[in-house]
Amino acid sequence: MTTFLPKEVQAGLDAARKKDQKRNSRMLVEADGQTYRVLRFWETGFALDADSAPHLRGFVDLFDRGEHLYQCLILASEEEAGEMCYEFKRLTAIHGKPPADFVQEDHEVIALLGHQS
Repeated sequence: MTTFLPKEVQAGLDAARKKDQKRNSRMLVEADGQTYRVLRFWETGFALDADSAPHLRGFVDLFDRGEHLYQCLILASEEEAGEMCYEFKRLTAIHGKPPADFVQEDHEVIALLGHQS
């Protein structure tokens, strides 16, 4: 039994796989005011569709369903199987509030005392 597929069939399967990855992906990368859908994300990088993604380099922002997750310094590493892969040089998580430069004490309100007459 052979595993040879005609070029047209292989191209159709690759296009269907890309379309499914784009539909299921929730992450977006924003660079220079443009947004691109992330096909795959891993610890040291991510991949975009090679047809629509430029060779990005520098600072970009990663979002997951509109939530700003990371600010990254990236460079384009390689193109394989219709995906443009990028590697992180720096990956910084975004926090909801600015960092404090002092220790904050935990002063939680335990109970409220009412005014007694």
